[in-house]
Amino acid sequence: MAEPGTRPPGSRGGDGFAGKVAVLIAILATLGTMFGFIGSAAHSNAALYKSNAAIAKTSAANAWGHYQAKASRQNLAELASELPGVDQAHYRGEIQRYGQEKDAIRQEAERFEATSDTWNTRSEKELHRHRQWSAASVAQQIAISLAAITLLSRRTWLLTLTSAVAAFGITLAIFAAIQADPLPFSSGPLAAAVGAALLTEAMRRLGRRLGG
Repeated sequence: MAEPGTRPPGSRGGDGFAGKVAVLIAILATLGTMFGFIGSAAHSNAALYKSNAAIAKTSAANAWGHYQAKASRQNLAELASELPGVDQAHYRGEIQRYGQEKDAIRQEAERFEATSDTWNTRSEKELHRHRQWSAASVAQQIAISLAAITLLSRRTWLLTLTSAVAAFGITLAIFAAIQADPLPFSSGPLAAAVGAALLTEAMRRLGRRLGG
């Protein structure tokens, strides 16, 4: 018969358990802060890339406006070359010159548009990474809350849930770091969460057996 105040093995932690959970909370807090910082940097990069895309788009619009002006002058030169009593050779030269200038301006405008598209693509990728890092940071915050509840209640089984949520967030961070494109609830993060939960539960039961 157990003495009064004796805790069943594995169900409630002692002082050693509290120390381990405190270390876990510190690690999770560090990871969450790091994920949040990187996510903020990704958001800043996305805003910068979007600004560059807007600048390139404006330059493209200006170039197309210049192109239209050259096209109008070329049309006028073509009309003038058909008038009687004018220097047709001069206007034919003007037509050719405007045509060459139009081609150069068109190529420049297309380059600006391609640059704008490239910056927009990079901005979208950075925004997606920002969302991944943010989700990873939120997952660590949730894991910290669960670990705190575990510490207060001394219920070791809550560590299983804590590990699952933390592994879920860490996996999202890994995908963000390698610039992969998983959905928040795709198989990778969920598999990591399930694996971490099973491993934690196995270690908890092993500790109960050894403690018994």
